[in-house]
Amino acid sequence: MMKYTALVAALLSASASAFAPAQSNTRAAVSLNAERSKSMPFMNRPALLDGSMAGDVGFDPLGLSNIDEVGVDLYWLREAEIKHARVAMLAVAGILQVEIFGPAPGCEMATAKNQMDAFWQIWGAHPQYIAAGLIGIMFIEAFSGIAVTQGRITGERAPGDFGLDPLGYGKGDADKFERLKGQEIANGRLAMFAAAGEIMQGMTTGDGAIGNLMTALKDNSF
Repeated sequence: MMKYTALVAALLSASASAFAPAQSNTRAAVSLNAERSKSMPFMNRPALLDGSMAGDVGFDPLGLSNIDEVGVDLYWLREAEIKHARVAMLAVAGILQVEIFGPAPGCEMATAKNQMDAFWQIWGAHPQYIAAGLIGIMFIEAFSGIAVTQGRITGERAPGDFGLDPLGYGKGDADKFERLKGQEIANGRLAMFAAAGEIMQGMTTGDGAIGNLMTALKDNSF
C-alpha cells in the first residue's frame, strides 16, 4: 500500500512539473513585454524615465538613472544636465560672438582666434577679470546648491527651475510651455557637443570655430 501511494505521488508530481511554466521562461516573457525605449527600441525603457521630464526619450544605456547613492539620484542628474546645457548654450554663443565681432571692451588683448589661447591672453593681462568670474561662479553655485537641496527634500521644485521667467512663458499655454522646455533641453544637449567641439578643434588647429568650419567646407567641397 505504501509503495502504491508513493508511486501515485511521484506520477502526480511529474505531471504537475510538466505543465508548470519554467521560471526562466516567465522572466523572458516579462522582458519581452516590457516597454521599449523610444531612443533605443532594442532596449527596455529605464524604470524611472517614464517620459514625464522634458526631452526624456528613455536614453540611458549606462543605467545612470537608477543610481541612488552618495547624494546622487535622478533629480541631481537632471539638475546637472540642465545647468550644463544652459552654460553650453551661452558658451557657444559667446565664442561665435567674439569671433565675429571681436573681444569685449577691456579685453582687446585677446586677439587669438582660438578661445583657449584668448583666455590665457586675458589671464596674463588682467587676471582680476578671471578671479572675479570665478568668485561669481562660486556664489552662483552656492545659491543654486541650496535650491537643489531644498527641492530634493520638499519635492516642490522641478530640476532647473529658479523662477526666472521674465517673458512669462510659464503663465501662458501649458502645452506650449512644455514644448519650450523640450526645445531648451534639446538645444542644450546639442550645445554641449558644439562647445566641446569648438574647444577641441581650436586647441588642435589653433583656429576659431568659424575658421575651422570654412576650412572644412573648402577642403571637402566638390
